[in-house]
Amino acid sequence: MKKIEAIIRTSHFPLVKESLHKCGIDFFTFEDVKGVGNQKTEKTVYRGHEYDLGSIARTKLTIVTVDNKVDEIVRVILGSARTGEIGDGKIFISTIEEAIRIRSGERDASAL
Repeated sequence: MKKIEAIIRTSHFPLVKESLHKCGIDFFTFEDVKGVGNQKTEKTVYRGHEYDLGSIARTKLTIVTVDNKVDEIVRVILGSARTGEIGDGKIFISTIEEAIRIRSGERDASAL
């Protein structure tokens, strides 16, 4: 099993979500995140305090899947999240040793 974590532009999340559903990926988690990247950092001063506007709002998807679905999921994310500009995001893939469904106690691929 693999865990795919994708950090994408928040504006592209609806398209990525729809594309994942079309390829049969109906369960994943997502969260709003902030980070810094290769974009130039802007700063502003408000009431005597300097604020860093360089934090970039993004959405992070987490998908755990069987090994043979990884390439398809990555292809779907790339196809629906890529603009070709700096800031499109990143995809990280890592190995999951074990998964357990809390409700039934099922393990590994059957727990997904």
